[in-house]
Amino acid sequence: MRYTSFTSYDFILLAQGLGVSLTLFLATTLIGLLVGTIWAIVRFYRVPVLTQFITFFAELLKNSPVLVQLFLVFFGLPAFAKINVTPVEAAVITLSGNTAAFVYVIAVSAIESIGRDQIESARVFGLSRWQVLRHVIAPQALAFAVGPLTGLLVNQLQVTSLISVIGVVDLTKIGNILNLRTLKPFIVWTIVGGLYYITAKLVAFGGARLEQRLRAHTTWKGL
Repeated sequence: MRYTSFTSYDFILLAQGLGVSLTLFLATTLIGLLVGTIWAIVRFYRVPVLTQFITFFAELLKNSPVLVQLFLVFFGLPAFAKINVTPVEAAVITLSGNTAAFVYVIAVSAIESIGRDQIESARVFGLSRWQVLRHVIAPQALAFAVGPLTGLLVNQLQVTSLISVIGVVDLTKIGNILNLRTLKPFIVWTIVGGLYYITAKLVAFGGARLEQRLRAHTTWKGL
């Protein structure tokens, strides 16, 4: 076997790297969606002090480079708080927080797009705050937010490639390893780029289908 040749095991490595990237993407997406939505609900209810803190923190996260945030968590947090942070933990914390910040902005915009008259009418008919949130605000806000959220998730999938710099063996890291071993950068990075492209298209396709269904549902229900 020549030093620059590919083997069948290389494709297994690429598949494993893709699996790591997708696992971290899905985990941080779920955490980010949950945290960002909770932040938006806090903003909706105008909780004193907490609302101002969340707004400031979200602005800080979404207006600073993800790579800098990653370095702060992986290198800065252990030095500052004297705790050990593994590369995977640093990746989860950073990407979840960054996703949550953008989800917060999208969720706030979606909620504010709903007319206050609908909320006030629901309260007049005796609905509690939770019922208003669940039955009036959530369905319309979700239909409004799916499009922007899909674009965000496609971008966040690409952002996962940054975690390779702290040692996470994801798709980009595997690509770098194969590039150094085979000395065929054009082939290696074309394959890696193609895998990212395919997964991003699948995310975009799923988001578009969900948006179509939600908009058809809200139109039918008269929302």
